[in-house]
Amino acid sequence: MIANNIRESIEVKQKMLDDSALHEIIDKMAQLCIQTFRADGKVLFCGNGGSAADAQHLSAELSGRYKIDRPPLFSEALHVNTSFVTAVANDYHYDKVFARMVAAMGRKGDVLVALSTSGNSVNILEAVQKAKEIGMIVLGFSGSTGGKMAAFCDHILLVPSNDTARIQEAHIMVGHIVCDIIERTIFTPETP
Repeated sequence: MIANNIRESIEVKQKMLDDSALHEIIDKMAQLCIQTFRADGKVLFCGNGGSAADAQHLSAELSGRYKIDRPPLFSEALHVNTSFVTAVANDYHYDKVFARMVAAMGRKGDVLVALSTSGNSVNILEAVQKAKEIGMIVLGFSGSTGGKMAAFCDHILLVPSNDTARIQEAHIMVGHIVCDIIERTIFTPETP
């Protein structure tokens, strides 16, 4: 059982390693975030459950630091204000929590990174639609099909799996790659 879980994780990542088109998507996502940060914009994240944990993790890598001791970047996971989340869920509906925070925080040219292993979470769909209305760049992290979310994303990372755990493992790996590219590009002086 242990070896099988490790093997399955490696198989998904091997498919990703062999997919040059996927590498281009990852680089494009990083470049769009770099462009947004350089324009004094922000990168917002949203997700449910394990994807919320990943959203918060990756946001912290940007707003805190990843590997380089450097100034913070404006990045936040939309679920971290529990008073807001519970009030909006109670007063409106849970489907609206991320869309309302996008409306409050998002501006044209900012980035929304939406994490959903299925691509069909209603509150994520509401958030990406609101982000598009505002003029934000929407980057999606999902599983093999991208679900309904794929139609609203400017770029979407499709992990070649339908297994939630394998998808989430890949999301955090790709998120770390994106953070590494962002940090090294913005804060590492180019060598001649």
